[in-house]
Amino acid sequence: MSTKSEREAAAQLPRLPFPPTVVGIAGCSGSGKTTLANEMARMLRGLRFHLDDYYLDLGHMPLEERVQQNFDDPAMIETPLLARQVAALARGETIDRPIYDFATHTRVKGRTERVASGPFLIVEGIFALCIEELLPLYHLRIYVDAPDELCFERRMKRDIEDRGRSEESVRYQWENRVRPSSLKFVRPSAANADLIVDGTGALDWKVERIMAEMRKRGLLSGAG
Repeated sequence: MSTKSEREAAAQLPRLPFPPTVVGIAGCSGSGKTTLANEMARMLRGLRFHLDDYYLDLGHMPLEERVQQNFDDPAMIETPLLARQVAALARGETIDRPIYDFATHTRVKGRTERVASGPFLIVEGIFALCIEELLPLYHLRIYVDAPDELCFERRMKRDIEDRGRSEESVRYQWENRVRPSSLKFVRPSAANADLIVDGTGALDWKVERIMAEMRKRGLLSGAG
């Protein structure tokens, strides 16, 4: 429950004259969901909103314990804050999003990022269709489906080239954290999707399928 001062502060934040269209995009790590979300946001001149900054602050733990946590489990997300801020963006409001330091698995103290909603809000992440509090906020729910083998290949390439990890560490994390959690949480969330797109297909084909679905549902009135 927000306090009076919090409500008054929220009332001072800028907001859009019309609420945005909210699209949720989920899929396993390496499925291609981020690339798709980026392209949808670009085409629609909207905001891609990822969920990574809402991991719990683990500053109360020794660092050696923090790195052992399973960040592929939605229990590691601060769901109340996430749901509250996505709901605010869905109303066309502006929020102050937390900033997460992935090197230390803690929230950056005393700093937030001002995020303004756009005519389209693209909520993207492996848990985007797992978290029940988010589901009512979406006008369209999309799941990007790709086989484990392809997801693993993409993740291996990304983590080695972009994050400097060893092949052994990537494989260990995949086998012990990523894949078990995807089978338990992420893949079942496809049942919450309105549309399932093939993560192995061409990007422009996936975009066209989504745009066609949005046109059919009358969700493109704010585009362009």
